[in-house]
Amino acid sequence: MYRKVTLVIVSVVIATLYNCTTNTIDEVEIEDLPPIVESVTYDDDVAPILNSTCVGCHSGPSANAGLQLDGYANARAGVEQGNVINRINNASNPMPPSGQMPPENRQIIEQWAADGFLEN
Repeated sequence: MYRKVTLVIVSVVIATLYNCTTNTIDEVEIEDLPPIVESVTYDDDVAPILNSTCVGCHSGPSANAGLQLDGYANARAGVEQGNVINRINNASNPMPPSGQMPPENRQIIEQWAADGFLEN
């Protein structure tokens, strides 16, 4: 009896895990989003995204990869150098490592660069 229960439980776990790894989410691409018509600023739009997604690992003297994203000057430098844009759009090696940030957030950061890095 114990073996049958164990077999059923293991089968359910395997089926659940298999189902989780094979389901795909239809990801919207940045190009499919409506264009942003308002100016994007660091204080209002970009800082909240970076603070909730990036600053935990990319701030202070031990910032990962030496990339500091806390504060306007550091964020601007990271985006201007291309490091931030390349990594947030890299599906195979995304930043944050937990998975790509939503396309709306990536679009805001790209638009901030296109708008000339407005601070507020």
